[in-house]
Amino acid sequence: MIADWQTNKIHFSEKLKIKLSKTCIQIEKELESLGQKPNFLPNTNDIWARDFMPIQISDNRFLEYRYDPDYLQGSSEEQETREIKSYPDIICNEINLPTIKSDLIIDGGNIVKSENTVILTDKIVWENRRHYSEKELVKKIHESFEVDNVILIPWDEDCEFGHSDGMLRFINNDTVLISGFYEQADSKFKKELIKPLEEAKLNCEWLRCSKNETESNIAYINFLQTTDMILVPSLKQKEDENAFEKISDCFPNYAQNKRIRKIDMREIVRQGGALNCISWTIKK
Repeated sequence: MIADWQTNKIHFSEKLKIKLSKTCIQIEKELESLGQKPNFLPNTNDIWARDFMPIQISDNRFLEYRYDPDYLQGSSEEQETREIKSYPDIICNEINLPTIKSDLIIDGGNIVKSENTVILTDKIVWENRRHYSEKELVKKIHESFEVDNVILIPWDEDCEFGHSDGMLRFINNDTVLISGFYEQADSKFKKELIKPLEEAKLNCEWLRCSKNETESNIAYINFLQTTDMILVPSLKQKEDENAFEKISDCFPNYAQNKRIRKIDMREIVRQGGALNCISWTIKK
């Protein structure tokens, strides 16, 4: 499995330029100052590139899953939800990217990965219930992602998307960084969240941003990481500095080389995501 810290190419949806041009320009300028030039994906219908683009398993193996989340099913009264759905097969054909097809229903935002572990919320069990039992599904994920460890964490049902990248991220193969919001929000949920991580022998760190964590602080865990840099969401609030300092402490090699930067993500956060959500990073 290709971990975030091994990637070196950044992609965004072309829709980001159109729908959120101000933020897109700021991101491009910040990346340029870090020696990075992003690519823009054609034939996209929304900005959430992480959700619909394939998962890179190894240098030349990309897993294309079924991107058919419940929140984009639409209805006769809500046809706009279908209209903003992007189709990865069309995009991958356009950029000449061969993929391995899978029948698993997944959102890329529900894949948090290290080199040998993937973490997903258990929403994936519900999404694939018609075709797989939980045991069969976990086995299928092991085989498809070519990892030894598959960890299912509880779905925070206050978030309809059920994405793990709004809850935690890997610092390294042995340690995860968890949003401080989940340390305070609900003691029972906290225990249910920590249990499978500890059972997998992962160390846990908390991204604490304030004494009283608010739901908006979840955005900080949704940073963008490549082998060369980390971009941390800024919300233009006092918690920004605490989040930046904690992430810098967790990634000292980046911090020492001044490769961690803050960038205003308020416009994106209002849409329901942050930096990891809008990006697709690969190793090339």
